[in-house]
Parts: sequence; structure tokens; C-alpha cells
Amino acid sequence: MKTANMMEETRKSKQQGHPDEKETLDGARGADTDGIHIHSIRLPGLVAHQEVLFGGPGQTLSIKHDSYNRASFMEGVKLSVNKVMELNKLVYGLENILE
Repeated sequence: MKTANMMEETRKSKQQGHPDEKETLDGARGADTDGIHIHSIRLPGLVAHQEVLFGGPGQTLSIKHDSYNRASFMEGVKLSVNKVMELNKLVYGLENILE
């Protein structure tokens, strides 16, 4: 959701898909936030997976990140724990405390 919210801030609202397409199974096209379709996948052994797909006629661009172990988050946790002692307000998002 954080990625979709950040995308909403920087792009014009646009509905995805063909205007006449039909969804015969509710939710099959994923959640919709401002025209961005979002799908959630839960699999054993996959701690976090995020992929953002951009497309145009005859092409796609994929930006992907996978975490297979929670250790991949520990540097950010450590940074946040140390930084929180310097803050006097609520901060949401690691990107807001990186220097």
C-alpha cells in the first residue's frame, strides 16, 4: 500500500485495463486504488515480495524486490531504534529518517 500511495502522489489518475473488460470473479483483478491494481501473494519461505510493473505497447518494465529472511530488515530496524531517540514527532516511513 505504501508504494501505491507514493505512486498516487506522483502520477495522474488513470484507470487500468480495457474500459469494457468484465471481472467475472470479484477481486480477480486485485484491489484498486486510484486505478492501480494491487495483488497480494502469501507463500511459504517468501517473507516479502514486491514487484511494480509498468507497461506500454509491446513492452514492460519490472522493478522487483524479494526478502527470503527477516535478517534483511535488521539494518533498517537498527537505524530506526537509534534514530527514534532524536525525534520529537511521529515519523512514518524509513525513507523519512535516512540521511
